[in-house]
Amino acid sequence: MSSIKNIQISDFTYHLPDERIAKYPLSERDASKLLVYENDSIHEDVYKNFADYIPENTLMIYNNTKVVEARMLFHTETGAVVELFYLEAVDKHIDASLAMCCQGELEIKCYIGNAKRWKKDTLTRIIDWNGQQIELTLSNKERVNDFFHVTLSWSPTEIVFAEILHAFGSIPLPPYLNRETETSDVERYQTTFAKESGSVAAPTAGLHFTEKIIRNLENKGVKNEYVTLHVGAGTFKPVKSEEIGGHEMHGEYLDVDINTIQSICDSLGDKTIVTVGTTSTRTVESLYWIGRKLFFNPELKVKELEVQQWEPYETKELCTPKEAYQALIDFLQKENQPRFISRTQIIIAPGYKYNIINALVTNFHQPESTLLLLISALVGDSWRGIYEYALNHNFRFLSYGDGSLLWKK
Repeated sequence: MSSIKNIQISDFTYHLPDERIAKYPLSERDASKLLVYENDSIHEDVYKNFADYIPENTLMIYNNTKVVEARMLFHTETGAVVELFYLEAVDKHIDASLAMCCQGELEIKCYIGNAKRWKKDTLTRIIDWNGQQIELTLSNKERVNDFFHVTLSWSPTEIVFAEILHAFGSIPLPPYLNRETETSDVERYQTTFAKESGSVAAPTAGLHFTEKIIRNLENKGVKNEYVTLHVGAGTFKPVKSEEIGGHEMHGEYLDVDINTIQSICDSLGDKTIVTVGTTSTRTVESLYWIGRKLFFNPELKVKELEVQQWEPYETKELCTPKEAYQALIDFLQKENQPRFISRTQIIIAPGYKYNIINALVTNFHQPESTLLLLISALVGDSWRGIYEYALNHNFRFLSYGDGSLLWKK
């Protein structure tokens, strides 16, 4: 455990020139380049041919979260612009999906840009939207660590929060793109299978997938399943400590249907399992640790089933992945719940043993990021050769960039 926390983040750096960061997506999703890594060899292709690299007896798992218009602008009496970046509800019992359905008022956790210019008790903005006038008010500003807690209230009160974001907000692009959101981003910064609103950042590995790619996989006999993990702004949070033990992971809500959990359980040991994105990976691995708790203590309550950051490294008593998933299924059936909703703070770093996946589809990540640690846990030190190849062969990096299919060592 101590050796994991002592990992130096400086060991996971590389030089990323600004011109290699993709500021815009390609005109066609499946035209992006695909790097395939397996058995220490690297092959290069495009996503259009993705199905060629997936065995027939495979389960593909995607994150179907949908990015919300989390960025809202207000003006003070002096004309100064105050920017609010919605993160989540303050009440942990209100998950992302429930927050989207709230009416009239919601206390939220957020970033506030130019907060020092917000001097009055409230800020108000009024717009005409879909033939009606909506008034939105910010109040009760309170700083909590690096964030703010504020109360959002609006009228007419029957409007749900998802509509408020849609009316007042805009899609928040990653800060490293250094540009404003444009009309094209509304479509392209969403996956084609985005369904469940709640993310403030896209699960970018899925941006390359088209209906045709998924159809080609199905025609090959590959099974496709969808989980939901609502991506938080913490995905962009840099590791500021020298050792990863000093970095606090952000918590994120996961939401998975019992039938999907059953499908994954049935595939364990029988099928190859490939996750699309680090978020899908953290979801299915988190479900293992939740199921493990239930395997040894089936009387636990839902509020006791969150995954803490270092839990996988502190746990000594283990069960098989199939036993863990079956325990979670048994729990949901006993509670008569059709889906499992909880939070995970899991950090996957070198030394972590993957329980569920055989391979991962992912973009190329920032230097010294927790996402790079996750990649290294899958392929070991080979991540350096993979990234060196990508840099030397004109691959585009980060959210709108190209991607890779990485098989576990």
